[in-house]
Amino acid sequence: MCLAVPSKIIEINDSMAKVDVDGVVRETSIMLIDDVQIGDYVIVHAGFAINKLDEKAALQTIEDMRNILAADTGPN
Repeated sequence: MCLAVPSKIIEINDSMAKVDVDGVVRETSIMLIDDVQIGDYVIVHAGFAINKLDEKAALQTIEDMRNILAADTGPN
């Protein structure tokens, strides 16, 4: 299973960007999306930004993911 994660662009260098993924900085390709800017939220999948996302939706998704992870405390 793959998970596409909302990420905030914090630096852009040509077709690559540094993104903040809930406090973790990663490199991702932005070659598949036009007109991205620092501060934009994107969905990242397999190292590629695949879609822009509005900030409200991105922050809600991140909060939902945190809540799901926090609730997963049962036995495996």
